[in-house]
Amino acid sequence: MKPRMLEHYNKKVVPELMKELNCANPMQVPRLTKIVVSMCLKEATSDMKVMERAMDEIATITGQKPKMTRSKKAIAAFKLREGMPLGAVATLRGARMYEFLDRLTNIALPRVRDFRGLPTKSFDGHGNYAIGVKEQIIFPEINVDKLDKTRGMNIVIGTTSSDDKGGFTLLEKMGIPFRKN
Repeated sequence: MKPRMLEHYNKKVVPELMKELNCANPMQVPRLTKIVVSMCLKEATSDMKVMERAMDEIATITGQKPKMTRSKKAIAAFKLREGMPLGAVATLRGARMYEFLDRLTNIALPRVRDFRGLPTKSFDGHGNYAIGVKEQIIFPEINVDKLDKTRGMNIVIGTTSSDDKGGFTLLEKMGIPFRKN
């Protein structure tokens, strides 16, 4: 079964973007390529259980097992050796990506305390958008009773747009709530 957000993109967003961005071909319309959910943990260097909990949380939120990231080089000032675990990352593509975006925009973001919309300045110049989440408890999949500590995460939404205007227009039409300036 096709995700609800993918059907919305194909039926409503593509025709609107073709008119708005003056695209002659539907293949010129910007689309989502991937969503990267990552979490970096400085305390994972001393306690491996923290890393396991973080990986379980990302797996619960995304529905996909994350990859453990490790340090590339040793930094003595941070008591960090080469190869120590630092964080976890999951890259979502295809149906999982659209399902995650649907849950993020319709369930998780409205649960953020004092939420007035996402800032429009978090684009990278190439149409990709980054969101910083302070607490993982905004996702309903996380059981608050079993948490030891609230942790933040980064969510990066990758698009095929070559500029921020196309990426912003795509994400706005997809239903991401941006702050009104």
